[in-house]
Amino acid sequence: MACIRKYPRAAKKVLVLCGFLLVLGGCKSSEVRMPEIVYSPGTGSQLPPPLITEPQTHIEDSYTNAPRAWLPPAGAEKKWTAIIIHHSATEKGNAAIFNKWHIEHNGWDGVGYDFVIGNGTDSGDGQVEVTFRWRKQIPGAHCGGTADNWANENGIGVCLVGDFNNNTPTDRQMQSLVRLVRFLKNRYGIPPSRIYGHGTTPGAHITDCPGKMFPMASFKSMLD
Repeated sequence: MACIRKYPRAAKKVLVLCGFLLVLGGCKSSEVRMPEIVYSPGTGSQLPPPLITEPQTHIEDSYTNAPRAWLPPAGAEKKWTAIIIHHSATEKGNAAIFNKWHIEHNGWDGVGYDFVIGNGTDSGDGQVEVTFRWRKQIPGAHCGGTADNWANENGIGVCLVGDFNNNTPTDRQMQSLVRLVRFLKNRYGIPPSRIYGHGTTPGAHITDCPGKMFPMASFKSMLD
């Protein structure tokens, strides 16, 4: 405190710089900590193709009235067998921010999730962003530790922006999550027993993701 009184202008600059470094370094877990994701499908610094947000136009398919971007590319669609729900463990963010983080801090080829659902901070509240992994139908990097890496190879990773150890998802996030997961489970015949939170995925490394306050039971009850 004595230093701050003696050099108020310099101290202010130091405090601002420390705050900036905290944001970049993830020291404040409630705002900037990315969840532990322990599998890397590859390395490299080249940015993947641009992320696509949910378009305004919709189409009818044999399962539901779904945004066009949710449909996998013709001829490349995989037979997915599970859905895994995550939280970002941050108060804010979007797919582009997580993409940058995973490249720069993990050395990955891009964001580890297939879908990111915004909370109104850096993307719209309930906005569903579709990542390059889903568009290319390639394995994710969101759930490590499973035998033969099955969760990343065969599980669809959906991340909601927010820290659900401290808060609950927004109403719009939950509405979008229910709609998205209902579409995915119907399209691939995935039963409710194969819809997991990250921490309850069989074989996954220990984690509290998607957070202690995520309403998993009520979420599953809304899928029928």
